[in-house]
Amino acid sequence: MPSTFKLIVGLGNPGPEHSETRHNAGFWFVDSLAAKYSLSFRSESKFNAEICRLQTTDVDCWLCKPMNFMNRSGFSVQTMASFYKIPVAAILVAHDELDLDAGIVRLKKEGGHGGHNGLRDIIAQMGDKSFTRLRIGIGHPGSQDRVTPHVLGRPGGEDRQLIEEAVKASVEIMPLLFTGDTQKAMNALHQKNNINED
Repeated sequence: MPSTFKLIVGLGNPGPEHSETRHNAGFWFVDSLAAKYSLSFRSESKFNAEICRLQTTDVDCWLCKPMNFMNRSGFSVQTMASFYKIPVAAILVAHDELDLDAGIVRLKKEGGHGGHNGLRDIIAQMGDKSFTRLRIGIGHPGSQDRVTPHVLGRPGGEDRQLIEEAVKASVEIMPLLFTGDTQKAMNALHQKNNINED
């Protein structure tokens, strides 16, 4: 069966100063996915992104880390999708999610940007919001004025461990997503919490 997803995008900010921050949870995911298949990212200037290709008997898809800053992530996604003729419905975007506690992961088909600048720019550039999202919970600091330092800060001990475990769990369910068993993948990710998809 051909792979459901042809492009998997992890969102984050480039540079070592951002690599350990909550906002880079999407990068952590695609880095972990690449590592599972012993892949290495390479820089591709025409997409302003780091990319690699995952090919197995059942899977043929691209992994992408946009190297623009978060609020300009859409350029890399749009140019890659256009160049490789990838439909929006075959794109999975992994990103940090304030509205989920650290350690919680949710798969969501379509939807708005929810205030996330990376998603906002992808929707604007693609003119379409029908891509799937892998929402990696980073927790909310409790007040709006603390959101920016929270997402751009490094998670401490327990939160870091919870986010890393969530990333690991997300990588483990990818074979289900690749073969189109989205519901089973959702169930595997969501079984620890009785929360319905919105």
